Amino acid sequence: MHIFFDKEGDKTMAAAIERAKPDALDHRLPTPEEIDSAAHAAAALANSLDANGALVVAGTEDNELHIAPAISGLMIDLLTKVASGNMVTLVPTGADLTTTQAASMLNVSRPFLTKLLKRGDIDHFMVGTHRRIKFEDVMAYKAKRDEEQSGALDELAALGQEIDAD
Repeated sequence: MHIFFDKEGDKTMAAAIERAKPDALDHRLPTPEEIDSAAHAAAALANSLDANGALVVAGTEDNELHIAPAISGLMIDLLTKVASGNMVTLVPTGADLTTTQAASMLNVSRPFLTKLLKRGDIDHFMVGTHRRIKFEDVMAYKAKRDEEQSGALDELAALGQEIDAD
């Protein structure tokens, strides 16, 4: 990976990101120490929110930095997920996913995902001999699948109530 930045602070941030990558949480579950650390960090961030929900942190040259509420909430949510012992992967919404990444997001095996792709259940495209799936297409399939599952559960519940009534 090559990263080019103009500002000195950006170089420091890029170096920190690169140092953390070999041990990233997108390929493993967090350790008990990381779970504890994330829980404390989430609580500390939540306590650092201003009245508007912006996160207030020390910036450069002793200036306060106000991080927008939507971003603050996202950071706290991410830390809360890690504190719950979950593996976390950040995926930009415009990303093209590999079959392995898409299968992981759908919680299915890669061979099962490949069957879905071949059947046309999820749109995909080829990059050489490799299949790629747009993030939006994976999320659309997941929403449709979840809606169908919810409908099936509602039907089962209704059948159960009918049987209990008899």
